[in-house]
Amino acid sequence: MKVILNQTVPKVGKEGQVVTVADGYARNFLFPRGLAVVADKGQIKALEARRARLDAKLAETKAAAEALKEKIDGKALRIVGKAGREDTKLFGAITAQDIVDALKEQAGVVLEKKQVPLLQPIKRLGNYRLEVDLHRDVDAHISVEVYDPERPVEVVEVEETAAEVTPELDAADETEELVEA
Repeated sequence: MKVILNQTVPKVGKEGQVVTVADGYARNFLFPRGLAVVADKGQIKALEARRARLDAKLAETKAAAEALKEKIDGKALRIVGKAGREDTKLFGAITAQDIVDALKEQAGVVLEKKQVPLLQPIKRLGNYRLEVDLHRDVDAHISVEVYDPERPVEVVEVEETAAEVTPELDAADETEELVEA
């Protein structure tokens, strides 16, 4: 079914776009929440009139969004998460609001949580690359590192690896000497 989106819906489309979705998804999710309308001829004509007004409004905000993109695109955020001792699974979850708070604290940028479309909250330690929706035509990418301050980063040193290999070679040399004798 073809629908016109009234608001941006993650993994479907942005506001004002005509998209094709499953009939049940449209009837049971999009229409009851007012996120979309059926794309019939009358609605498409209304969309074109609305688009003219939207374009004037979006032109003003696009310049601000571009400036904001320059400020945060490629930014690396660090967020503290508490994890179990032997697992990387977090006790809680990192949500879009946590990411917005980290952006405000670490980069001085104020966003709304709906501009960080997380389909599922982050539940493990690690590095994540996220897309931030600043404007209909402007998206920025940020990196989020979720870490546990009580859990040291495991670094394998080259000297330890070499020390582990050396005893095996010594044992092999001893067996060769025994075989020769």
